[in-house]
Amino acid sequence: MVWTFTASLDEFPDQAEAWLRSDPVRNTVPLTVLGRMRHGLWNDGSMLGWLTADGEVRGVVLHTPPYALLLGDIPIDSVASLAEGLRERYLSGVSGPFAQAGAFAAACGRGETGRTTQRLYRLDALQPPSPTGASRLAGGGDIERVVEWMRAFLAEAEPENAGDDPSSQVKHRVEEGEFVLWEDGGRQVALAGFSRPITGMSRVGPVYTPPEFRRRGYGSAVTCAATLAAQEAGAGLLLLFTDLANPTSNSIYQSLGYRPVTDYASISLRG
Repeated sequence: MVWTFTASLDEFPDQAEAWLRSDPVRNTVPLTVLGRMRHGLWNDGSMLGWLTADGEVRGVVLHTPPYALLLGDIPIDSVASLAEGLRERYLSGVSGPFAQAGAFAAACGRGETGRTTQRLYRLDALQPPSPTGASRLAGGGDIERVVEWMRAFLAEAEPENAGDDPSSQVKHRVEEGEFVLWEDGGRQVALAGFSRPITGMSRVGPVYTPPEFRRRGYGSAVTCAATLAAQEAGAGLLLLFTDLANPTSNSIYQSLGYRPVTDYASISLRG
């Protein structure tokens, strides 16, 4: 097995993207990140890697600094050689399927400074809630609000990325129609995003409700609305992630009809 790395999207082989698309559930994040890279996001200092064995692609990884190394559902026995191949590259962390991410963190020998475990869910049958209010797609006039709430979401849910400027990503996603707002009584009270379908797959997230509007069912409502918007965009396979340390969100998503698939880990590494 051999890992190959490139900084150029033009050199990323079609077979590597086909490998990602062969399992859009377990490779949901690298698939959507690759799509955003093709739209010009996260390309500064980026790296794409693919594993070949017997002439076939067997795995893919992506790195878009300052974010963590992103693992597809790569073979566990390829992790040691991957860590060796990236030994000279600075990585703030690693994110991917639970076993592979943990094995990479151990193999690179830098030590962990923090770990978050997430659970991937897949929609079974949607069970809509009955809150007050209504949803709408975010438009150009909402970008400032969405950026503000994205900053708050990062500070709360992803403190390691809290210093990043989400403006360009928000602008792109609003233009793509990927953010849904929930409004009640003339006020914007919650936000959810979803990814445009790839191979029929769409992932809902992030989901954010400002503290003053929580415990009123708005998070469930806007998640359901984003799910419906993704289905209307052509998605037949709906996914989302939750932090296993947050039992409330895990309960909410299961009540909407999402069912567990498998666990993932995001691990911060020492410099």
